[in-house]
Amino acid sequence: MLDTAIQAAKEGGEILEKYFQSSLLERKLKDDKTIVTQADEEIEKRIIEIIKKDYPGHAFLAEESGKEDTGSNYAWIIDPIDGTRNFANGIPIFAISIALVKDEKPIASVIYNPITNDLFTGEKGKGAFWNGRQIVVSSQQADKAMITIGTSSKPEDTNLVHRYFSHARQYVNAVRYLGSAALELCYLGRGGTEGFISVGTSKWDYAAGTLLVLEAGGKMTDFHGNPWTFAQNYFLASNGAIHPQLLELTRAVG
Repeated sequence: MLDTAIQAAKEGGEILEKYFQSSLLERKLKDDKTIVTQADEEIEKRIIEIIKKDYPGHAFLAEESGKEDTGSNYAWIIDPIDGTRNFANGIPIFAISIALVKDEKPIASVIYNPITNDLFTGEKGKGAFWNGRQIVVSSQQADKAMITIGTSSKPEDTNLVHRYFSHARQYVNAVRYLGSAALELCYLGRGGTEGFISVGTSKWDYAAGTLLVLEAGGKMTDFHGNPWTFAQNYFLASNGAIHPQLLELTRAVG
């Protein structure tokens, strides 16, 4: 299953490279005012074709084409370009994100940025990897920690993120908004950052990255410190060491 996902991501990456910083790229506004390009649509179509060839009975949830329910307890969750706005503006912080979920629990994931040649993979119970090398979260404490925040396009979520930014430096050393939740979770998993706050991100944004964080030894809860479940899109992910500070931050923000 993981090999199929890697193949799909790499073939999608070839399409992505063709359009990156290209005059051929066309942008459209979706109903929620976010950007979609023909690259998103072509990559998603190709990924689904590849996976269906090997697993024709599986279900799908993809950002652009929506849900295809086959009744299977296996579902592939796909974001053809997580970070389309960055991609469309020539900023290389984006990735193809593919997760396989069984009974609402991620069991395999691939996140791929062909521009930087970063391939992140994870399997339930088998660890997390970056270009074939096993990764673990950092041991950095809060006074030196960097966190990132991901959000939806909803105004109420954007307002909440503003409050997080205004309070964050009281609890950690630095806070950033990078615009690609999948990659931000990868950065946490490989020890580049220490925390991630999801403020209403979508399943296709976080499905693959959350498995990677957990397999790299990270910790995840809801905003109240309760165990995280897959359907929850408001959550905290961390290296564990700074989780108490993230919980304090969420209490301060309210």
